[in-house]
Amino acid sequence: MSERKPVTVPELRARKSSGPRITMLTAYDASMAASLAAGGVDCLLVGDSLGMVVQGGTSTVPVTVAEIAYHTRAVARAAGPTLVIADLPYLSYATLPQALDSAQQLIQAGAQMVKLEGGGWTAPIVAALAERDVPVCAHLGLTPQSVHKFGGFRVQGRDAAAAERIRVEGLALAEAGAEMVVLECVPSALARQITAELPIPTIGIGAGPDCDGQVLVCYDFLGMSTGVRPRFVKNFLSGRDSVQAAAAAYCAAVRDGSFPGPEHGYA
Repeated sequence: MSERKPVTVPELRARKSSGPRITMLTAYDASMAASLAAGGVDCLLVGDSLGMVVQGGTSTVPVTVAEIAYHTRAVARAAGPTLVIADLPYLSYATLPQALDSAQQLIQAGAQMVKLEGGGWTAPIVAALAERDVPVCAHLGLTPQSVHKFGGFRVQGRDAAAAERIRVEGLALAEAGAEMVVLECVPSALARQITAELPIPTIGIGAGPDCDGQVLVCYDFLGMSTGVRPRFVKNFLSGRDSVQAAAAAYCAAVRDGSFPGPEHGYA
């Protein structure tokens, strides 16, 4: 593979208008990070999803900043030109002092951006981090840290009031200085509308084909899902002989628009 230039935050913002679509996968260790980077993935997300897919928990809620920092250091050592994003865990950014301390730990561990979940209440936190030159990726729709409030992992934004709330929150987070926003498990039509209105890239997962990029959990895209497989998942390792080849196929499919298809979204 020819040497790639490092992916940067300004480049990701520019992709909103110039393309190509942004490719993102989760990674939790150096070996996986190296294979995904070799396959051409733009961004590696050290997600608090590790609480479920690595630690075997039933939610992401128990994950700590120290655990995310540990895995971020491992991923960053092997990420090469990919941009590393690290999740701020549950209640690690509930106040500004908490957010600054948590973000400092993750950036110093090797992340180039942090991701946080939540709507309007997070806008002042996003603004404060952005003012201090910490790049932030927001996360709306199905926010897994809110699993207890939602009563499970459920599609969000199906009724008019909920859809409008998510749309308005997206605009507020962009205004606050977020660099990107993940839209998880929202109707495809809503994701299309938000993507058209926001000045920052949208990254979809179960949000249809019209976002500016896509993200999947690495084990899901390798066909290693346990339990019920979400409808937005596709096994990219099937028919291929390496994780690198699967990552390259995923990147090609996202960029040419063949993934996700209509069958991977929600009405």
